Amino acid sequence: MADALAIAQRFAREQVAPHAQQWEQDRSQPLDTLRAATELTGLLVPTSLGGQGLSKTNLAKIAETLAAADLGFAFALVVHNNLMNAVATVGSPHLQQTYLPKLTNMEMLGAFLLTEPGGGSDAAALKTTATQTANGWLINGAKAWVTNAQHADLLSVYAQTDPGAGARGIAAFLVPADTPGVVRNAPYSLLGGHSMGTGSFDFEQCEVPAEAMLAPPGAGFKAALSGIDLARAVVAAMSCGILDASLELAIAHCKTHQLFGARLADMQGMQWQLADVATDLHGMRLMAYQACELLDAEQPATLAAAHAKKFATRQLLSGVAQCMQALGANGLRQETPLARHYAAAKIAQYIDGTTEIQNVVLSRALFAH
Repeated sequence: MADALAIAQRFAREQVAPHAQQWEQDRSQPLDTLRAATELTGLLVPTSLGGQGLSKTNLAKIAETLAAADLGFAFALVVHNNLMNAVATVGSPHLQQTYLPKLTNMEMLGAFLLTEPGGGSDAAALKTTATQTANGWLINGAKAWVTNAQHADLLSVYAQTDPGAGARGIAAFLVPADTPGVVRNAPYSLLGGHSMGTGSFDFEQCEVPAEAMLAPPGAGFKAALSGIDLARAVVAAMSCGILDASLELAIAHCKTHQLFGARLADMQGMQWQLADVATDLHGMRLMAYQACELLDAEQPATLAAAHAKKFATRQLLSGVAQCMQALGANGLRQETPLARHYAAAKIAQYIDGTTEIQNVVLSRALFAH
């Protein structure tokens, strides 16, 4: 793990942080930089399949390191790694042999297509259909809020094979983005996070062979949700990276700037403001990595992950705002990454389940008996 984390730290320092603001100004996903991240792929994939076989805790540490430089880039790479893990875990030997080498060397960039334009958080209410044909499956429908949509080469598409069957009818398919009938739409223009390349796809009479099925009906939805606890824990860890970087910037500013003849760092009000941020960060990190440790131990982690994701993203938004306030109006300048981190903090409240969805999970447990 030490090597992988050192690689992530160097990559974040040399190839992400210096360019992240320009990516945001260009409203563009940095495909060349993603293609260069070959040493940060297959993090969870077993070594027997050409991956790195890291623990979930170590994946979270790498994601935290990258997110400190740029949440969008970190999340794009996490999504790619999660697709690789799905192929390694539930994919057929044919799919593993066909796609894992290309995903490992970043010849193909992966994307996860579950959310739909009218579905939002109701992931089971899919309207995208997959109809069986003599040669395979015919996919029709639309997918929204797809990370890596701008440049994705391989799409993990979740579709309903039996309308009316609900989650029991959902299957997953691996679809190359250049397949006839796949329509890639223009990426979204958002508050921030453009390095995620978020966008949408339409599927118009898109025919795929039978062997393209990643998870069969009845198992597709389970496969989609099997990694949700890890995803939420990783978002919590990435939130720690963003707030840690923001706090460091605020502290450095306070040490070098004066007000009314005294350093900002010597003013008790400012000291206490940033001490509160530090306490929140400490709590965020404890909760995020407790969830990761439970996952590594194969213990129930749904509640821990929901608590971690909810708490971390909520404290991240307020914490970055406090760090920006320490810089005064300078916190708004593009020369500092704080405005970009503030947008990222709001984005973090949506990805892998909104705060409200975490409350659904937690309240169900509270009132289960």
